Amino acid sequence: MGEIPGAREELDRLGRSLRAQLVELINDLTPGADLGLLFLDWPGVADWHEPLRYSYSAVFRGDRPEGVGAAHVASRAASLFDPAGWNIAGPEEEIDGTKRTYVLTARHSSGTRIEIRTSDRSSSVLYTGSTPALALRELEEFQWPEPVRTPETLTSGFVLCYECDGLGACHECGGRGWVPSEPHGRGNCLQCGGKHVCPICRGAGQLAVSELSPYQLTYYPKLGQRPL
Repeated sequence: MGEIPGAREELDRLGRSLRAQLVELINDLTPGADLGLLFLDWPGVADWHEPLRYSYSAVFRGDRPEGVGAAHVASRAASLFDPAGWNIAGPEEEIDGTKRTYVLTARHSSGTRIEIRTSDRSSSVLYTGSTPALALRELEEFQWPEPVRTPETLTSGFVLCYECDGLGACHECGGRGWVPSEPHGRGNCLQCGGKHVCPICRGAGQLAVSELSPYQLTYYPKLGQRPL
């Protein structure tokens, strides 16, 4: 599976841009916050459909200056975004009794999203942000592995595993440990439990006849009840 030219560089550029925008917001709205806690070190998987798509994301919490209300912070936040590049939604009010929470959502034309949440309940301001999700490698059709055992390569006194027929890898997921699944794109393989190998032969592709249970012998009618 080959890398998509320029994709990682573009994702890194978007990550740097996201961090710069967050730094500007944090310094203005919650001055004195420890920016060393703002981590955007490595992109994570945001979409598990093939090909995988990655994005940078961050969560950061700061505190409003003393005497500055939540409504003011939300309003001030909206003014810090360049209207030429950002689409602003809110600040929306969520009312719980006499307390109000203000949520501002900003979406950049590039696909980057930032949300700022602050409330009358406390002095904290929560920042969350993420870049758009980009595929870094080209889509490649999955190739099933070759069997680890065939009738010609069986060890004496052994038979091909009745579950995987010599494949060794899990016959449900092909050794990946996962299967395509919606809505997220992937789901754990229930057959092998994410262990990648056949749960019966545990990757050997073959079973010793002398160790077969009466139930397992029913898969090999030519053996009868006698070991080889």
